[in-house]
Amino acid sequence: MKDLHVAILGATGMVGQELLDVLVERKFPMNNLTLLSSARSAGSRVLVGGKEYAVEQATPEAFKGVDVAFFAAGGQVSQEWVTPAVEAGALVIDNTSAFRLRDDVPLIIPEVNPEEIANHKGIIANPNCSTIIMAIVLKPILDTVGIKRVVVSTYQAVSGAGGRGMDELRRQTEDYVAGRELEAAILPVASAERHYPIAFNAIPQIDVFEEDDYTKEEWKMVRETQKLFKDPNLKISPTAIRIPVMRSHSESINVETIDPLSPDECRELLRKAPGVEVIDNVREQEYPMPLYVSGKDPIFVGRIRRDRTIPNGLNLWVVGDQIRKGAALNAVQIAEKANEMGAFTKR
Repeated sequence: MKDLHVAILGATGMVGQELLDVLVERKFPMNNLTLLSSARSAGSRVLVGGKEYAVEQATPEAFKGVDVAFFAAGGQVSQEWVTPAVEAGALVIDNTSAFRLRDDVPLIIPEVNPEEIANHKGIIANPNCSTIIMAIVLKPILDTVGIKRVVVSTYQAVSGAGGRGMDELRRQTEDYVAGRELEAAILPVASAERHYPIAFNAIPQIDVFEEDDYTKEEWKMVRETQKLFKDPNLKISPTAIRIPVMRSHSESINVETIDPLSPDECRELLRKAPGVEVIDNVREQEYPMPLYVSGKDPIFVGRIRRDRTIPNGLNLWVVGDQIRKGAALNAVQIAEKANEMGAFTKR
């Protein structure tokens, strides 16, 4: 593979920092690294693999010579800088929702649809973290027996709301123990008029409400999965819930298949699936939990059992680190696959 000039826009944020960790851990082939941010964070210094880098303010000139640019600074920032980056010759791998549903932008999970990388026109979109966690597990089932309908409830960590969400959970937990009133300013949506405590609570709202009273997060799971699987008619019914967990999202997935698939067959199928690890031994109380999968690469699945209310139904419990595989790792894997496919040979 070719050594690449890598840029990260949003290098000082949570996903940006995770991107740096993943690049170092996977020994990503780099010959240069450019760290970019807003004017507010420019000038700070970041240690990457034992070497210190200065964070620069994003400018059109900063993308000159860049092969691949990871965008992790929010949708508005991505929309502002994607054209300068692409015009400078970079392949942008965007971690926001800004481009995911555009027809001319591939939406990629390397374990699901790597062949779509070849269709990029300078931009590749990283799916929503909850979509990635679900789609990696559903893809081998879809390919083997087909899927008629999916009902999914997510139990999402506060880190999905950023560092401020994590800070608020810590503070509210301390206040609860001390007997103080719980003050909330971030969840369910920072810009909303009303906020609720997350400590010792569960909030059935992630992002703003949209069509049919589903939230934006829930619609992302529907539309992005339909795009990934190239099936606009695939039936998906989601409910997204925020729970007081620091890191890693959990999902309860009920899937109705077209052809029969027993729990044992499903376990064996998923054991062979790329990016999936099965932990499913209920007799020993072994199943995935967010506390124990945080910081790990695979998507973990357990509690695989038959749904006795329908002919071809299965229930699955799925857990994945949404900052890692749900964001940073997936983006790096896209770049690795693009490099393997020769996407940068002419640059």
